[in-house]
Amino acid sequence: MNAMDRLLSAADAALRTVAGSAHSARPYPAAAMPLADEALDASARRVSGALMRVNHVGEVCAQALYQAQALTARSEPLRRQMEQAARDETDHLAWTEQRLRELGDRASLLNPLWYAGAFGIGLVAGRIGDALSLGFVVETERQVEEHLAGHLGRLPEADQRSRAIVAQMKEDERRHADEAFAAGARALPLPVRGLMRLAARVMTGTAHYV
Repeated sequence: MNAMDRLLSAADAALRTVAGSAHSARPYPAAAMPLADEALDASARRVSGALMRVNHVGEVCAQALYQAQALTARSEPLRRQMEQAARDETDHLAWTEQRLRELGDRASLLNPLWYAGAFGIGLVAGRIGDALSLGFVVETERQVEEHLAGHLGRLPEADQRSRAIVAQMKEDERRHADEAFAAGARALPLPVRGLMRLAARVMTGTAHYV
C-alpha cells in the first residue's frame, strides 16, 4: 500500500475499534466452555465486568499503538510485524467485547479518548526510530503481560470463560514482546519505563469504573 492507502486503513481501523465492531480471526478461547455465568453472583459479575472492561481498553490502546507504529515504521519488515501484531490484538478486542456482552456489562465510555492518546504515543514512538519503537513494544507488552497475570489472580475462580480469554491474551503478549526483542529492540530509558507504568495505572484505574 502507498502512504494514502495506509492512512485510510488506519482511519478505518480507528472507526472499527471505537465503534465496537471487531471480528476475530481465531476461535474464541472460551467457546468450548459452558456459558455458566448464572453461577456468578452479583459481586463476582461486577468484578469480572470491571476487569474485562479494563482489558478491553488495553486492546483499544494496543490497536492505536500498533496502527501508529506501522504508519511510521521506516522498514517494510517492521511495518509487517506491527500490522501482524495489530491483527492479533484485534482478536483480543473482539474476545473482550464478546465477554463483556456475556456478562451484561459495557465497554469504557472513554474509548475514543484512550484511542486518540495511544495513537499519539505510537506516532512519537515510531518517529524516534525502529529500534526504540521495538523497545517500546517490548516494554508495553511486558507490562501488559504482568497486568494480565494480576487479573488471573483477581478474576473469580468460577469465571472460567474470562480466565481462558485472559490466559490466551497473556500468551500472545509475551510472544509479541519476544518477537520485538528478537527483531532488534533497544531498551527504553528507565524514566520512560516509569512514565509508561504511571500512565497505565491512570488508564486502568479510570477504566475500572468509567
